Amino acid sequence: MSKLKRKDYEPLLEPLQVELAQMAQWAAATGQRILVLFEGRDTAGKGGAIKAVSEHLNPRQCRVVALPKPTEREASQWYFQRYVSHLPAAGEIVLFDRSWYNRAGVERIMGFATSAQVKAFLQQAPVFEKQLVDDGILLFKYWLSCDQVQQEKRFAERREDPLKGWKLSPIDLKARELYGDYTAAREAMLKATHTKDAPWTLVDFNDQKLGRLTLIRDLIDRLPDTHMDAEPIDFPSLPGKPKKERFGMVKPLTDFPLSKKKKD
Repeated sequence: MSKLKRKDYEPLLEPLQVELAQMAQWAAATGQRILVLFEGRDTAGKGGAIKAVSEHLNPRQCRVVALPKPTEREASQWYFQRYVSHLPAAGEIVLFDRSWYNRAGVERIMGFATSAQVKAFLQQAPVFEKQLVDDGILLFKYWLSCDQVQQEKRFAERREDPLKGWKLSPIDLKARELYGDYTAAREAMLKATHTKDAPWTLVDFNDQKLGRLTLIRDLIDRLPDTHMDAEPIDFPSLPGKPKKERFGMVKPLTDFPLSKKKKD
């Protein structure tokens, strides 16, 4: 099956983003708290999915959380502690680009957590998430999947593209050899943490554009009715002619050159 082309993708994405904007207005008006976890393999497309969800939402309301590795102090705390301060308040939408599930994935595979720590996490995560849900947070957990052939293509793109090179780390390179280990870790994670209160949703991201559409449609469909009639905004005419911008002591920069004259 051929991948979805951009010219076909964008007309399908736009109405979904309109619905997301309505969802945000509904959350603000009702005080709902929305929390979405984006997990998955390296290169699966978490960043692109998060951008598709958030790019037309108010950044004061919709926050993206992508935490670095724990500091020495954070590493000494209760494991979930550093995530708690980022949870949504009333009317907020929080999107986690990776989350506490690092412990069940990269930390487990790369040896950053002991087997006892991983076992404790898998026991505690459902309890922690039930507390969030019982307190009224709308929690959604998405796992973005892709085959190793696609993963290899995307790693190669990151290596060659100067705009994506920052995404390629030594851990990513090591992960190439451990595709099967990550599969086993994911299945153990799902077995322990796919619960009635906080179920997982797996989305095929071999075609990232199609995956984004699938994920957003699912997210919207699982929320209550978020439609709100927009209040009319009075937009009277200006009292006079529109004014031009005027400058005093400091002048604007010269415009970026759109073309250069060839030298003789």
